[in-house]
Amino acid sequence: MKMNLMLAGLLTSVTLVGGAAQAAELSIVSGDTGNGLAFLRSQLDRFEAETGHTVTVVPMPSSTTDQFGQYRLWLAAGNTDIDVYQTDVIWAPQLADQFLDLTEAAADIVDDHFPSIIESQTADGKLVALPAFTDAPALYYRTDLLEKHGKSVPATWTELEATAKEIMDAERAEGNSEIWGFVFQGNAYEGLTCDALEWVMSNGGGQIVEADGTISINNEQAAAAIDRAAGWVGTIAPEGVLAYMEEESRGVWQLGNAVFMRNWPYAYALSNGDDSAVKGKFDVAPLPAGDGEGARSAATLGGWNVAVSKYSPDPEAAIELAKFLASEEVQKERAIQQSNLPTIPSLYEDADVLAASPFMANWKAIFEQAVPRPSAPTKTNYNEVSSLFWSAVHDTLSGNGSAAENLEILEADLQDLKGDAW
Repeated sequence: MKMNLMLAGLLTSVTLVGGAAQAAELSIVSGDTGNGLAFLRSQLDRFEAETGHTVTVVPMPSSTTDQFGQYRLWLAAGNTDIDVYQTDVIWAPQLADQFLDLTEAAADIVDDHFPSIIESQTADGKLVALPAFTDAPALYYRTDLLEKHGKSVPATWTELEATAKEIMDAERAEGNSEIWGFVFQGNAYEGLTCDALEWVMSNGGGQIVEADGTISINNEQAAAAIDRAAGWVGTIAPEGVLAYMEEESRGVWQLGNAVFMRNWPYAYALSNGDDSAVKGKFDVAPLPAGDGEGARSAATLGGWNVAVSKYSPDPEAAIELAKFLASEEVQKERAIQQSNLPTIPSLYEDADVLAASPFMANWKAIFEQAVPRPSAPTKTNYNEVSSLFWSAVHDTLSGNGSAAENLEILEADLQDLKGDAW
């Protein structure tokens, strides 16, 4: 059994002994905690019983930043102790050279998944990870307030602005001084990349860097989308939104102090908790579209996947494990037991899934509009690309230059970064 990780004092692994003598001994890393880790172990137990392989779980820190740093160290060193990695949606393309190409092995199942998710895990024509579960944000809205004020769910950002302001002003006139029209993630971090990509893409402004590596962000539609968002700060959104991440947004919303919120699926169940002021008073819809040519709804793709190390001593068994964890059967159980969103569209119409998690039906249309961040074309440079992008957007939201000025600087910085790298 692979023990040198523990002897090195890096991590503590949970090792199960069993399986046929000729079977493979595999290791998988997992940052899951609590129920997530217990669920994974239950699935691995079934995999072991069905295949005769044994699987050791190597726990990881819960911080995804720490996980990614550890992955890079291990893979750069050609570590043979880890066979299967659980990867964030933006990691696999950055680590593509260290993972096996699963294109041929997964040819029989790729069409079962949302195309945008397969695209997000493809780099230089290589499918480097298989989807396990996914994530995409939605527009949360107060059904009670829209009904009270005779408003429909906004289909465009322009409609959202108008509806948010009208309801906010009317509620404040009635004495609800704490309410705001819209809360989102405006802090300078990866979450702002996600929000701003949605504003830009929905307005026909592209994906920052296109799939072929073209730097596309410096255009009028993108600038208009970001300038529009800057106009929300201090009007329909609080000034403090410039420091909001997901939880700060949810905090305002869940206290009943926002008409609209942009957030991920995790906030749905929490918003319906017994301690929530908005329990039973909200629903979700696809994010609004912009006004420019090519305008559409766009939701940034999140989620987790499984990749196989090219240094695995047992690649065939490791691929078998990756396919098992990405399978429809496991995704269904994960949806029912963990409320993780499947990457297989048919499961959004599965009676068992909908009985356990009725809210999932609302997300199918959202995933059909999902947009991957440009991690595939930018590969190992993605983190810096994202940082440059969110910094330019945050400057604009903060009033430090117009979007056109900041995007021109951003384009030059991205060109310098690109060189011949992508």
